[in-house]
Amino acid sequence: MIQLGNERLFGDDFHLIKGRRVGLVTNPSGVNSALQSTADRLCAAGGVELTALFGPEHGIRGDLEDGVRLGPATDARTGVTVFSLYGETRRPLDHMLENVDVLVVDIQEVGVRFYTYLYTMSMAMEACAERSLPVVVLDRPNPIGGELVEGNILDPEFASFVGMYPIAVRHGMTIGELARLFSSVHDIDVELHVVELRGWDRDQYWDETGLPWVAPSPNMPTVDTAVVYPGMCFFEGTNISEGRGTTKPFEQIGSPYIDGDALAGVLNDLNLPGAAFRPVFFRPSFGKYAGESCRGIQVHVLDRSVFRAVSVGFGILAAVRGMYPGAFEWRVPNRGIHNFDKLAGTDRVRRAIDAGTSAADLERDWARDRRLFMEQRQSCLLYPQAAAIDTNRA
Repeated sequence: MIQLGNERLFGDDFHLIKGRRVGLVTNPSGVNSALQSTADRLCAAGGVELTALFGPEHGIRGDLEDGVRLGPATDARTGVTVFSLYGETRRPLDHMLENVDVLVVDIQEVGVRFYTYLYTMSMAMEACAERSLPVVVLDRPNPIGGELVEGNILDPEFASFVGMYPIAVRHGMTIGELARLFSSVHDIDVELHVVELRGWDRDQYWDETGLPWVAPSPNMPTVDTAVVYPGMCFFEGTNISEGRGTTKPFEQIGSPYIDGDALAGVLNDLNLPGAAFRPVFFRPSFGKYAGESCRGIQVHVLDRSVFRAVSVGFGILAAVRGMYPGAFEWRVPNRGIHNFDKLAGTDRVRRAIDAGTSAADLERDWARDRRLFMEQRQSCLLYPQAAAIDTNRA
């Protein structure tokens, strides 16, 4: 049976917070195996005082869509002040930490570089380092497993809040292991304690753990969503709907200009391992093409052991780009930087797709770039594995 870090905190590791004023970075995913929130348990515990809550993107209660910003508030359940780390600031300011002796992090991420909770944690670690405050990260399973590593390494010139460090798209690490990586490899000199998991095997997906799934963000409703997310999130950087505003975000993509039957046929002819594609119609309730009829495809994962989300995502992108060169567009925000380049951590992927480069050719280039990351990653792992599965060898 798996024991989460937030369960061990209230047992053998309680000494890390005993007698201290605690700040907590969390959201609705910060619950134990009985679905009890860490915030509520800290409020009820003796010998410790919860003095501040810090909410990431989507808020402390997870009720905000992507990009929505929120100011300070009082949490209705605990009565504790909530500071948003996705509002005027993305790192805790001095006045937010003035009544905090130790900062605890209990939040679920999904195993992907561009999930912003990682950088909420890293920036909180930086703020605590400046104030000589210890950080306690309560570890959780990586929901898409901790063995497979996929995708390119971020170029620091393209660092943003959807990618701040040179790590792979699918990094194959837990949030506690990433905290160790940020501290030891990327020089965040903070007193760091990771309360480790017990009983988790690196090859386990979340739905193999027996733990209940609590959506860590509004558009991550299921483990199946998380499995395809490393490759399908890239559609956010295009004029194709990534399925937000539907019941299958990231599992289906489309637009008014796509012929779903034709696209599904092209993709199925590629024989991408572990994947099949079905034509779909959908009408998003919000986001791109809200209220409009879209045609496209749904990705069905038939075999997770051979499915490679990043390669599949770029394979779909290349197919759409080739089939609809006059309609397909990359999204460009006001500052002139392609949204896609921020997600990809480079402009090389976009330029390669425009030039007709295949996903297989891209993957061969990324394999060389991943070697240093694989070494750095190995030094920070907490849970053993026989060997890292890098996609250039899988």
